[in-house]
Amino acid sequence: MNNEKTSIKKTILLASLIFGMFFGAGNLIFPIHLGQMAGSNWLPAAIGFVVTGTVVPYLAMLAVSLTDSDGLYDVARPVSRWFALTIVAAFHFVIGPLFATPRLPATAFATGFAPLIPAKYQTLGMFIFTAIFFSLAYLLTVKQADITAWIGKYLNPIFLVGLVILFIAAFLIPMGHLNYAPAPDYRVGAFFNGFMEGYNTMDGLALLSFGITIVYALRGLGFNEKSISKELARAGAWSIIAEGIIYIALILIGTMSLGMFKVSANGGIALAQIIEHYSGSYGIVLTAILITLAVFTTTMGLFQSFAQDMELSFPKISYKFWLRVIAIGSFIVANFGLTNIIAWSVPVLMLLYPFALVLIFLSLFKKYFNGAPVVYRWTVALTTLPAIGDLIANLPIVDKVPILSNITDWYYTYVPLGDVGMGWLIPAAVGAIIGYFIYWLRQS
Repeated sequence: MNNEKTSIKKTILLASLIFGMFFGAGNLIFPIHLGQMAGSNWLPAAIGFVVTGTVVPYLAMLAVSLTDSDGLYDVARPVSRWFALTIVAAFHFVIGPLFATPRLPATAFATGFAPLIPAKYQTLGMFIFTAIFFSLAYLLTVKQADITAWIGKYLNPIFLVGLVILFIAAFLIPMGHLNYAPAPDYRVGAFFNGFMEGYNTMDGLALLSFGITIVYALRGLGFNEKSISKELARAGAWSIIAEGIIYIALILIGTMSLGMFKVSANGGIALAQIIEHYSGSYGIVLTAILITLAVFTTTMGLFQSFAQDMELSFPKISYKFWLRVIAIGSFIVANFGLTNIIAWSVPVLMLLYPFALVLIFLSLFKKYFNGAPVVYRWTVALTTLPAIGDLIANLPIVDKVPILSNITDWYYTYVPLGDVGMGWLIPAAVGAIIGYFIYWLRQS
């Protein structure tokens, strides 16, 4: 019985660790903004968001566990060594110093601290805030064993308590109903818009890249190699269920907030308005604390997974060096501002997410073709061009450059599902079929 209780405690701790590592600012602000945009069409939009926000990350965890991988490199290695190294670097720099990590404190500052600081001191305030933020994250992740205790035992529970208090207030005293008119983009195709909005959380990329950190945490909790896959699936399921419930609650709160507020420019503003509505003059301070806790736990996970996976892929360069790269790089990029970070992250995510999704599904079904590289290569090859099309179509400068605009028009017109951001789907399926057919011929 004692062993069973100990196992349950370890599962809960690991589930808390996984949740805290990838539930950050984006996971708070994007579903609230989605609820405001979707209005009465909140349900199909929520389903689309939950697919990319919870199901895909969970499948990513299963892909890591079922293939006995230590990280993203092992998942991508069947394509080729150079592709695996490229995708590891691309994923980690996107969810590391280029976009996701700088976005975390930038969001916390914009929604929680900026309202407290006079306009003329905003730039200096952002500089000081990000310097302190990333310095603390670096210090707490220098020793790799620290992350389980800090995230799983301390920071994450504090964040969850604050979130539960918000939910209780929002549902006991609702700001409105769920039947407001949806924004133009959500009148038709709410599911696909929700699906694309889920990309912004970056959780699919993060969970593939967090694989090595989670495996290390399992080993530190005393699990042997044979039980790691099973425990990862179990703890991951609990964390994903919790996240799904929170997403739906946030979307509902966002929709109901239309009874008091207009659709906000972004979810950070909406969240600040909602918290201030329920807590009065203390709302801004509570917003700052809530979001800072959320983003700090995620930042620690991103720091550690980036340094561990990059050291594994490039063993001649140390863990501490890569930790300094992400700390200094994130600090620099964060000070370019939240608007610029979000604007340029969208096209990059549209490029990388198709590769993440095909690698996940190939890993899950590799036993049916013995992980044959030919299946991986054909699938990835046919995914590449439409993924580039999605990147071009979502560039912030696409309307200002005629050739990019023409490519986008052609892509939307002639590539099936291209206009809803899924142009890669049919080519990827065709590539998988061709690859499997070649594999079958070779086995005959």
